Amino acid sequence: MPADQRGSVYKTSSGFGIRYYDEGGARRRKAGFSSRSAARAWLRDVETPRMRGETPTAAPVTLTEHVERYLEAHSVGRDAKTIDVLRFRLAYATRVFGELRLDELERRVAEVAAWTRTLPEGSRYGIVQALRQTLEAAVRWGQMGSNPAKLAGRNPQPKREEVEHFEPAEVELLAEELGPVYGPLVIVAAYTGLRPSEWSALEWRDVDRDAGVLTIERALSYGQVKAVKTKGSRRRVPLPARAAAVLELVPRRLDTRLVFPGPRGSHIDLRNWRKREWKPALEAAGLSRERRPYDLRHSYAAWALAAGVPAYDVARYMGTSVRMLDLTYGHLVKGSEAVAKSRLDAYTIGASNGLGQESAT
Repeated sequence: MPADQRGSVYKTSSGFGIRYYDEGGARRRKAGFSSRSAARAWLRDVETPRMRGETPTAAPVTLTEHVERYLEAHSVGRDAKTIDVLRFRLAYATRVFGELRLDELERRVAEVAAWTRTLPEGSRYGIVQALRQTLEAAVRWGQMGSNPAKLAGRNPQPKREEVEHFEPAEVELLAEELGPVYGPLVIVAAYTGLRPSEWSALEWRDVDRDAGVLTIERALSYGQVKAVKTKGSRRRVPLPARAAAVLELVPRRLDTRLVFPGPRGSHIDLRNWRKREWKPALEAAGLSRERRPYDLRHSYAAWALAAGVPAYDVARYMGTSVRMLDLTYGHLVKGSEAVAKSRLDAYTIGASNGLGQESAT
């Protein structure tokens, strides 16, 4: 066992690391620390006791230091934009509690509860959820015994705004105003439920006319085409007759593989497209300019549920969960209860009639 040592701290691209000798005299190193003092504290309070055969005690860290460690660990395999959003939300907490050690923060449940009430109403749920998630990691890692953000009380999701969907006739009006270039786009989007990020990345190889399906494998995210995030998002979507018919009218361009390219053959710039094409078409069709391209996806959900398509199938075709389908779209269709009632009546009456005929024979 080497004598007590301070170690040699060095700078890394994302923080600091420390070099030291282990109990066998071999040169070791460990990185991922947010400061020089955090690196030396780890060697003093964690690694040195371990090398002596003692039960190591986790070095106390501040909330700010823990956030950086958590974000570094959480970033593996995730989109950089996801981490940016998480960092932005956690900044609300670090501005207030960042200098507190985690063991101190653990005793500040009442203060954390009071802090949540100061947050912007529209952002509160996401900010508190980010802190809960981050402190739960501290509990798993042995840095805290309990999660004060959870003990502070409930974190109810905000009430979802009423979603306004298009009727089929409105989609046809909109398609007519958008013309032969972008008219087919809105019809395909409304009849398949694709996200704007998905239909903007759709390629002709994804279209199976014989089987009548679209295969969704990629999406456009911040100007880059990436594989869809989850297994559920990678899916086959039925292509209804109306959507299949308009796709037959879309010419294939030699300069692009995209089904719905921009003027120069590259991906549509959604921000410019909304301003230059979408909103003028809404106005010309007599529709509110506040309607969004994403409302075409809402329309698919509304139509499918009203038509009696099982919620499980609708969720699968949309690349979402049944729970999210219910939370987001379940209230859209006021007539869905009548559809369910008529289908159940038809089934039970038919079954009863068949039973009566069997009894008569």
